[in-house]
Amino acid sequence: MKILVVNCGSSSIKYQLIDMENESLMAKGYLERIGLADSFLTHTVNGEKHKIEKAVNTHEEGMALVLEQLTHPEYGVISSLKEIDAIGHRVLHGGEKLSESVLITDEVIDVIKECIPLGPLHNPAQIKGIEACREVMGDIPMVAVFDTAFHQTLPKKAYIYPIPYEYYEKYGVRKYGFHGTSHRFVAKRVAELMNKPEEDLKIIACHLGQGASLCAIKGGKSVDTTMGLTPLAGVPMGTRSGDIDPSIVTFLMKKENLTPDEMDTILNKKSGKLALSGISFDDRDIEKAAAEGNERAKLSIDVFVYQVIGAIGKYVAQMNGVDVITFAGGVGENGIEVRKQICESLSYLGIKIDDEKNNCRGKEVEITTPDSKVKVFVVPTNEELMIARDTKEIVTKK
Repeated sequence: MKILVVNCGSSSIKYQLIDMENESLMAKGYLERIGLADSFLTHTVNGEKHKIEKAVNTHEEGMALVLEQLTHPEYGVISSLKEIDAIGHRVLHGGEKLSESVLITDEVIDVIKECIPLGPLHNPAQIKGIEACREVMGDIPMVAVFDTAFHQTLPKKAYIYPIPYEYYEKYGVRKYGFHGTSHRFVAKRVAELMNKPEEDLKIIACHLGQGASLCAIKGGKSVDTTMGLTPLAGVPMGTRSGDIDPSIVTFLMKKENLTPDEMDTILNKKSGKLALSGISFDDRDIEKAAAEGNERAKLSIDVFVYQVIGAIGKYVAQMNGVDVITFAGGVGENGIEVRKQICESLSYLGIKIDDEKNNCRGKEVEITTPDSKVKVFVVPTNEELMIARDTKEIVTKK
């Protein structure tokens, strides 16, 4: 079975074609700047990149271009589109109605549309992607895999907010959490690496990238996570503030005469590491500046590390212990110094970091010593494979 995994943004399409016979990656790519004259697609097969520069005005045109590459006479990996058995779509928000991966129907699309107010940046683009695939591929079975689904096991005491209850009843205002597909993949994988059942483990998964969230996983189920109603909550991120005193919002709106949309832009696109460092949202730029003595760049790293340590401590307390901590995401997988700082600050848990093992980027490895009471692993995430697995399972049950 060959499955195409699609992740649509407002002006982009990321994709992977996976052969589920052996879960091998056949091809992947990234189409950027849809709607602009200088849009381009980078298509990769066996590490070899092919760049296609072409004006793409719509997601339908984009999907057609993607499929052309998969069947290209020179570097195509399939001879016909009929070889694609199903499509798995990453969807940000399924609300409370869609609490697990589902076969896409008109009714499912309606629910995804209902959740647009909860995921205004992502859900509309992902609906476009679904509709584009329908337009180009016809009646091929498609599955929606939700970032929020894994966190539907949160107990009510963890997801309800202490604001008037009517807002939960009327608008669904509650903690939903995100990065669920990543956290689920990492939890399963680290249990395999430890040769232990997920049900026997208390895991704290740290997905640290431009977007960042931590998840407390007990017995294979998410019991708490740092992101909330939206992906803005939690630890500081590339351009997102993370948790702040909510009165800062109203204070600044009054002082600066800001509209809700302007305030939203500040919190989502002008805050976080970008705001603290004054340099960049990219950790590589920030780390370089910090090494050169830039105090604000160093502050940006310190604040991020401090908040991550605090979240881990909270989840250790809430789960009454922890067996393993995992790092994934761009920073989690590549941030040697960040991982070291976090682990050294958790020495009270009996964590002992092995500097030699930790000196790696993007590799699956345990970075603690044999006598460390809590194990720490770097587990590069593979959300696309998780989406493909869900898609295969649902389609074969049809």
